[in-house]
Amino acid sequence: MKGISPLSLFFLLAVVIFACSCSQAPVAGEGEKQADNEEVSPERIPVFANFDDMAYLFRQQTDSVYVINFWATWCKPCVAEMPYFQRLGEEMANEKVKIILVSLDFEEHIESKLLPFLEKNKLPGEVLVLTDPNANEWIDKVSPEWGGAIPVTMVYKKDQSKFVSRAFSGYEELEAAVKSLL
Repeated sequence: MKGISPLSLFFLLAVVIFACSCSQAPVAGEGEKQADNEEVSPERIPVFANFDDMAYLFRQQTDSVYVINFWATWCKPCVAEMPYFQRLGEEMANEKVKIILVSLDFEEHIESKLLPFLEKNKLPGEVLVLTDPNANEWIDKVSPEWGGAIPVTMVYKKDQSKFVSRAFSGYEELEAAVKSLL
């Protein structure tokens, strides 16, 4: 068996670097929003293979309240609470509230399950996918209170935060968590 030629190795390395840089696209900044008429596509949803590449989302020091929800299309309680996030996006559209929905759907289900769900439901804020399989390493980075089940939501503003380790019982509970930090 022959070894890999230096030129083949160079091209393989270039492809890997390109693929990794594409999968770590940043979430849109303050004030950016996907236009309502834009089609949901895999290219428009950032996919993070490593939690540390998206950890900056938990350290924003702006005057906005960040609502970060971990969910998946295969999780019934997650899907059941999505209308609360939709309503939050509508009712707090003029507030400094940034909703980030972190899908834990499997990468092979992005096109077949996640994208159709997003197209049908028009979720607010930013949606991204986390495919990092090392959950035991990154769950505590989100919150030591998190046992690993979803849905969970982190609501924070600068150094103040609230961690909800279960589905919200209703819109009012989600709204109260956000308003307490506005």
